[in-house]
Amino acid sequence: MKAAVVTLSDRGFRNEREDKSGELVQMMLKEAGYEVAEYRLLLDEQAQIETVLKELSDEKEMDLILTTGGTGFSQRDCTPEATLNVATRNAPGIAEAMRYASLAITPRAMLSRGASVIRNQTLIINLPGSPKAVKENLEYILPTLSHGLEILKGVTGECGISLKET
Repeated sequence: MKAAVVTLSDRGFRNEREDKSGELVQMMLKEAGYEVAEYRLLLDEQAQIETVLKELSDEKEMDLILTTGGTGFSQRDCTPEATLNVATRNAPGIAEAMRYASLAITPRAMLSRGASVIRNQTLIINLPGSPKAVKENLEYILPTLSHGLEILKGVTGECGISLKET
């Protein structure tokens, strides 16, 4: 499965901060067997984020896009809005599951506005910006993502039966 990682950070974009979260997402995806085919570091600019998400989904045909950053309450945080604007279908359970798991660690998890959606045949998930939260969330969702992606791509049926077997 081909994956893209998109970090949203004004300070990271201006080289004022190292992108530790983006690096961690890439490492964890590779360890889980994904091909990380694209990496982008962007400003918190909604129009640009939407353009890149569309490009990665429609032109680059990514199976999975993971964003990190821009999901909080800051005036500049616009990742969920950009993500929802490019969606063709909603997939809220993933973002809900991440918040649920994170609430067991910190009550501040309720402040996450991250979204999870489908654009055509690409799954897009917003991760938090901190490396600690990225690690915790990916450890929780990665074991299940491959099954969801197989269903999305038409490789596996809902009950785990190969569509070729039916």
